[in-house]
Amino acid sequence: MAACNLAAQTIISGIVSDGKEPLAGVNIFIIGTIDGCLSDSLGQFSFATTKTGEATLKASCIGFEDYTLSTDAGQMSNLTIRMTEQAESINEVVVTASTFSFGKSENFKTMDALDVVMSGNSCGDIVAALQTLPGTQMVGENGKLYVRGGESDECQTFVNGMHVLVPYSTNTENSAVRGRFSPFLFKGINFSLGGYGGEYGQALSAVLPMETTDAATSDKYGVSASLVDWNAGGTKAFKNSSLSFNAALTSMGLYNRLFTERFDFTRPYRKLSGEAQYKKEFSASSVLKSYVGYDLTSVGQHIDGRNLSLKENNVYANATYKTTIGRGYTLFAGIANSSVFSDIDNARTAGDHYHNFRNEVHLKTEVRKVCSHVLKLSAGVEDYIRNSQLKYDVYRYQLDYNILAAHVDAQWRVIPRVFLNTSVRAEAMNSAWLLMPRTTLSYVPNKHVQFSLVAGRYSQTAEDDYLAMSRKTLKQSSADHAILSMQYQSKGTLLRIEPYWKKYRHLPLLVDGIYRPDGFGTSRGVDVFVEDHSLSKRLITTLSYSFNDSERLYLDYTKARTPDFASRHNLRLTAKYAVGKCIFGIAESYASGRHFPVGKTPHYNSVDMNLTYLLSPKVIVYTSLNNVFDRTNIFLYDASGTPVTATRDRFLYIGIFVSLKNNKAYDISNF
Repeated sequence: MAACNLAAQTIISGIVSDGKEPLAGVNIFIIGTIDGCLSDSLGQFSFATTKTGEATLKASCIGFEDYTLSTDAGQMSNLTIRMTEQAESINEVVVTASTFSFGKSENFKTMDALDVVMSGNSCGDIVAALQTLPGTQMVGENGKLYVRGGESDECQTFVNGMHVLVPYSTNTENSAVRGRFSPFLFKGINFSLGGYGGEYGQALSAVLPMETTDAATSDKYGVSASLVDWNAGGTKAFKNSSLSFNAALTSMGLYNRLFTERFDFTRPYRKLSGEAQYKKEFSASSVLKSYVGYDLTSVGQHIDGRNLSLKENNVYANATYKTTIGRGYTLFAGIANSSVFSDIDNARTAGDHYHNFRNEVHLKTEVRKVCSHVLKLSAGVEDYIRNSQLKYDVYRYQLDYNILAAHVDAQWRVIPRVFLNTSVRAEAMNSAWLLMPRTTLSYVPNKHVQFSLVAGRYSQTAEDDYLAMSRKTLKQSSADHAILSMQYQSKGTLLRIEPYWKKYRHLPLLVDGIYRPDGFGTSRGVDVFVEDHSLSKRLITTLSYSFNDSERLYLDYTKARTPDFASRHNLRLTAKYAVGKCIFGIAESYASGRHFPVGKTPHYNSVDMNLTYLLSPKVIVYTSLNNVFDRTNIFLYDASGTPVTATRDRFLYIGIFVSLKNNKAYDISNF
């Protein structure tokens, strides 16, 4: 028996267990006194107390819920106490099904801003870095994100919860674009390949939510330069706020003179960018964030006997405010505006002119409440107000519409180790309402293993061109997702296997010259991801494999077939090794051939390498070489059967990053 004070008149005794086995070391005591003891190896306890009459006994043990019993002290002998294992709070468990998180976001950390920059094939581009993950497909002719058999526009980007209408820079046809946001803007990037909650809409396949960094606490300024881009930026910190700016010029002029390329550019690709942010913390729980960014892009190319000239202005701004309003409630409110002006001279024939303007205002408010340690609720409403116009010779349209949406989400710990995330989203366009239930059921037996079953319906409005040609009769397209996620995570290894299935309805289909909502499709497959840190403390390796079997009838297809952008097999291997002041990275990318009406392309293969050298605490030199073995990859075949390749097979990048005030390089854009 446990050693206890036996001098008192009332003896408290009994046995404590978890219902299966006795528990040793449980602290048992009378509340309001110093009387108590620990249970012994057999779960038995006995101690004396001077307490008489009504008393409250408490038993506590790490990993178990506290046990209390209130009764007369004289009746507390020969007790049988059964402890209930303590389940993790809803705030302590993050369901990672179909989501990869980077930076300081909540889930498994696989990549931060520096890793994005130093990824073997990214050249500092978020989109290119994300293409090392499973579920993404290699579409080299435009470089955009294609996820699990879905079109590129089925993946939508959100900054601080607010929608971005056009997240890519522009370029000529059959040339890869880049994401228009620097990875250093963000403290957290959560890339969801499917099965996301009710907060996110207008995305059939995937969402890319990114959260900007918090207010800076110190000033920082810096510059960078390379063969293709030049950058200057900084942050001025105040007591509870910060103001930041960044300016960049990208130009392929010098690079085109140094290295040959296949395309005949009459004017090199140029992009002038400017960004600013203001952040203020009114209190620890009240934060205002604002962002504005502007890109001016231009390029000219001699093609098919005409001098194509492209110019685009892209403006994006948002402001969000988050604050607690008492009793566990948090209020979020935001507004965002996207405006894109595109002008193309000699677009299809010499002398023609194409003009397109697109604008979106996104309004959103949401209330969140932590009801208890087992239940969190949120509810929100939002409005997408869109207008666009197109002028091309005699063809013109003016389009105005809005999409109203509301959602309710609940995160519930059903029983210990079992979690249920369920939501309902409703969207209305042209007075037609669409109801979309979404559910994730997760079993988390321990901190290393997760199993999740995800199911839901998702919707998206057709592109403005199709909507206009349908005379606004197109209803929203929808996709049903079903995902089984299995994940194992140890200190040095992450393994995730995810079979998935998607079914598309109401895709735009060209019928008798008019787009109708009669298209359909399916996509199924499995994704495998392995990241390992255990082979060496200096080495990080990843393996991403995706199998996709998709088929659809949409747009101008005359029969159901594998879409042009889908390849059945995608494999990516990466390794990063750090030694001294150097970090060496290598990536191998493989994709099986893609199907076109005139034939199937050969497989895609590229080996990419990079080297980062810390010249001093404030200076970093970064170099990368894509497609080391100079393989000519054929991306697609045009209507005449001519193969389409990249403007050049290999790309060399050399850049230097200098911090002028802070003690770390790469802080120039970390605002």
